[in-house]
Amino acid sequence: MSSQRAPLGGRLCICVGAGGVGKTTVAAAIACLRAAGGERVAVVTIDPAPRLAQALGLDELSGEPRRVAGAGELWAMRLDPKRTLDELIASLAPNDQARERALSNRIYRELSSAVAGSQEFSAVAKLYELDRSGAFDAIVLDTPPSRNALDFLDAPARLTHFFEGRALRVMLAQGGFATRAASRASAPFLGVLGRLTGAGVLREITAFFTAIAGMIDALAERAAAVAALLREESTSFVLVSSPRREAVEEAIAFAGELRHAQLRLSALVVNRVHPLDALAADPAALEALLGPRLAALVAAQCGELVALAEADTAALDRLREAFAALEPMAIPDLGDEIEDLGGLARIGRYLERSTNGTSPSAAQ
Repeated sequence: MSSQRAPLGGRLCICVGAGGVGKTTVAAAIACLRAAGGERVAVVTIDPAPRLAQALGLDELSGEPRRVAGAGELWAMRLDPKRTLDELIASLAPNDQARERALSNRIYRELSSAVAGSQEFSAVAKLYELDRSGAFDAIVLDTPPSRNALDFLDAPARLTHFFEGRALRVMLAQGGFATRAASRASAPFLGVLGRLTGAGVLREITAFFTAIAGMIDALAERAAAVAALLREESTSFVLVSSPRREAVEEAIAFAGELRHAQLRLSALVVNRVHPLDALAADPAALEALLGPRLAALVAAQCGELVALAEADTAALDRLREAFAALEPMAIPDLGDEIEDLGGLARIGRYLERSTNGTSPSAAQ
C-alpha cells in the first residue's frame, strides 16, 4: 500500500474530470485499493446519478455511510446537498427557536437552492465534517463532471463572498430595523420592497434575515475552513481523463484551474486506453488459421484497433507534454462496465502497478 499512497493518498482524495471518462469507477477503485491496504475509507459522491452504487454492486446509496460487504473497512454514501445545508444551519443556530425559524422560512428554502454555490458548498461542508470527525482514515470523493466540479471547488469562496458582501449586510441591518419599525414610513428600503413584493413576502424576508443574523459569522467561518481544507497538505486531487481529444483538452484546462486555485494535483489517470503492444497480428498466421476471407476481416479489424491505439498513444504523449511532473497512470479499455468489487480490484491493480512503474499491459 505504501507504494501507491503518494499519488493516490491523502486523507481527502478528490477525483475530478470530464463526464464520461470513468471518474466514478476510478474513485471507487482507489477507495477499494486503500481499504484493501487496511485503511478505513469512505467513498463519497455528490453526483445524483447512481453510478457509484452500481460500481460497488449496491442497489442504492443514501446520505449516511453504508458499509460495502466484502471490501474491508469501506463505506459509501451519496451526499444530499439540500439536507446537508439544513443540517449545517441547524448545527450553527444559537438555539432551537432560531433553528426552526430559519429552516421553516420560505425565503431560506428558496435561497438554499438559488444562491450560487450553496448546494456545492453544503456538500464540501459535509466532507469537512466527515474529515474532522476522525471516523475515517481516508475519504475519496467522486465529483460531478468538471464544469460542475469547478462550481464545487469555487463554492466556499463564492459563499464567503456572499456572506461578507455589502448587500447582505445592508439586508441584515434593514431586517433588524424592520423588526422594530416595520410599519413606519421611515423605512424606505423596506417600503419600496414591500410595494414590489407584497407585505406577506416582505415579512418572510424580514423574518429570514432576522433568523440568520446570529449565524452569519459562523457560516462565514465555516466557509473559510472548508476552503482551507481543500488546500491542506493532506488533500490531493486525482485528475481522470480518457484518451479522447475532447477529454484530454478538458483535463489540461481543468489542471490550469487547479493551479490557479493553488490546489495540489497529485495524479493523472487515463482510463480506457488501447495499448499498441496488445494488437500485433501476423497476416500469414491468420490466413493459415482462418482462411483468406475470414483472415482479411480480422486483419481489417486489427487495423482499426491499431489506428485507435496509435491515437491513444498520441493522446498520452500530449498529456505527458502538458503534465511534465506527472506520468499518466493508464488503465486499458476493459470493454464492459464495472459493476462489482472484482472489476474494481482489477482496475486497482492497474493503478498500483502504474504507480510502481510497471507497464499497463503487464497488469493482467
